Amino acid sequence: MDNASVNITDFDDASRQNFRNNYFFSISVSMWTYYVVRIALSVIFIWSGISKLFDPTSFAVILEAYGLFPDILIIPAAILLSLAEVIAGMGLLFDIRGTLAAITIMLVLFMAILVYGIWLGLDIDCGCFGPEDPETKVFHSLPSALFKDMILFVGLIYLYVYRYIKSLKPINVTSVLNKIDKTRRGCK
Repeated sequence: MDNASVNITDFDDASRQNFRNNYFFSISVSMWTYYVVRIALSVIFIWSGISKLFDPTSFAVILEAYGLFPDILIIPAAILLSLAEVIAGMGLLFDIRGTLAAITIMLVLFMAILVYGIWLGLDIDCGCFGPEDPETKVFHSLPSALFKDMILFVGLIYLYVYRYIKSLKPINVTSVLNKIDKTRRGCK
């Protein structure tokens, strides 16, 4: 078999287990590290969303500066983006299926918008943590916000790799609700 054509899915269970037991992975892929990264990302997204929900009009002004939404959609977009951050952050906090993908999609979208703003030469607040974020008042820089988002993206990659290596499956809300429903029906 040619080494260039080897795919990770071609490994048998013994090879995959050997890969998982590698010393490097046993140190860098611990349950505690996974929890810390997952909770940190959750808290960042929850805090970011809530801080923008307190003053959606100011966040809408920031969104308007990017010129991505028609005027009639700026306020709804500001509210929906903030709510999406809070909901996805809460879902990741409780390790609900689909929320890691939602946060990844949002973060890629945010990074693309920041790159767009840098490309346009905009000198505006990134809008990351709402209008009252003291750090953006000091630095007021889209490149620094992009760098921070890249660090968050590394954390997301870590969570995906950890889930793959440990064969960890997030909670499926539908199955939990079905179990609750079956329990409730059995009690009647």
